Amino acid sequence: MSTKVRTKQEKTGEVVAYSEGAVRNNSAVVEYCRISMAALSGSTAGLLGLTGLYGFGFYIFAVVGLWALLMMKTGGQWKKYFISRQSLLTNGFFGGLFTYVLFWTFLFGMVHVY
Repeated sequence: MSTKVRTKQEKTGEVVAYSEGAVRNNSAVVEYCRISMAALSGSTAGLLGLTGLYGFGFYIFAVVGLWALLMMKTGGQWKKYFISRQSLLTNGFFGGLFTYVLFWTFLFGMVHVY
């Protein structure tokens, strides 16, 4: 596997280099965390019986919570590990939402029988 160097120019004029292999690894780890969080929060929402907007609000809360935990884990040095904070928050949003809805409806249907 070749490791290419990707560069980005800061507003201050300095150029920052990123290792492509490291960026891919970090993205893969974050995607694994995001899918796991979506499955766990979907299961929780299904067990709690959250429906409608409350259920989707719970997903938004979980996504923002995961993003905040990742920012806390990096200790304010997120530029060492990720290219952008915004892309860390928004990438994989809908993929995680599909996983969330899958687990949400499955657990809701099993527990809350009318």
